[in-house]
Amino acid sequence: MDASPLIKTYPDIGELAFGHKGRAVICVFMYLELYLVAVEFLILEGDNLDKLFPNQEFKLGHSKIGGRQGFVLLASLVVLPTTWLRSLGALAYLSVGGVLASIILVLCVLWVGAVDGVGFDGEGTLLNWSGIPTTISLFAFCYCGHAVFPTLCNSMKDRSQFSKVLLVCFLTSTATYGSMAALGYLMYGEHLKSQVTLNLPIRKMSSKIAICTTLINPLTKYAVIINPIATALEETCPLRDSRPISMLVRTVIVVSTVIVALVIPFFGYVMAFTGSFLSVTVSILLPCFCYLKIDRGLKKSRIEIGVIVGIILVGLFVGVVGTYSSLKQIMENLRK
Repeated sequence: MDASPLIKTYPDIGELAFGHKGRAVICVFMYLELYLVAVEFLILEGDNLDKLFPNQEFKLGHSKIGGRQGFVLLASLVVLPTTWLRSLGALAYLSVGGVLASIILVLCVLWVGAVDGVGFDGEGTLLNWSGIPTTISLFAFCYCGHAVFPTLCNSMKDRSQFSKVLLVCFLTSTATYGSMAALGYLMYGEHLKSQVTLNLPIRKMSSKIAICTTLINPLTKYAVIINPIATALEETCPLRDSRPISMLVRTVIVVSTVIVALVIPFFGYVMAFTGSFLSVTVSILLPCFCYLKIDRGLKKSRIEIGVIVGIILVGLFVGVVGTYSSLKQIMENLRK
């Protein structure tokens, strides 16, 4: 960003480095990543609502729909009106609740373990080598928010504080992730599911609060996630300012994410694939390639270049191994 004052977004960096093709590549990977995150939100809703209201069936005409699938459809109907909002300001108010929900969730899980009798006696293998590819992919997913960094930086009144803001954000995220990971493993060991809320004893009030707060996050953030995709598609339409066209585009996106969530309902493995293939590309590989390509105003030492090349090699390894592992797991589960 220091190389040009014209850089406002992540795609701008791609264009500065590699021209229009660079912008196009970054946009494709960014929007694919956001799209799969939206799919994950619907899977999360279906799984947790099915946990909260087990053994439910829905009738649609003469057909019966299973509880989890029906809850995915219901969740999509709830979030659909929020996607029609085009104002980012209005969407920001919706997403604020998600931050509070994350904190409440960690506290509820701690309460279940410490007070509600579950305890912290979970047992399991300390190091499971076969799970390393999935683990690395999940780390990549959780920590890769870099695509929005340029936009956030430009929105700040004092850009010199951006590094401090990033430090606070990553430390907070690490504390949240680390607390949830440690609590989940200590409570359930190798029996821990892809979402800790699916392990919680449903009759306990703290468990119900945890599941409800888990449900709030997707509902408050879904519209924010798909807004950039919808905006990009709307800009390609001749009637880009038409309200009905905007609503149609956003409705089609929601319907398509519902279909994917129903066909591939594997929360952990979809997240691992997103992390290894898309998040690694967007947040590790492409920034390094762009930085090496951009010459204007950037002085690079040999040590710095060596470190960047090392990051690229690590990113390629994580991307290839993690993508292969997650796709293999998804295909095996689809065959069952």
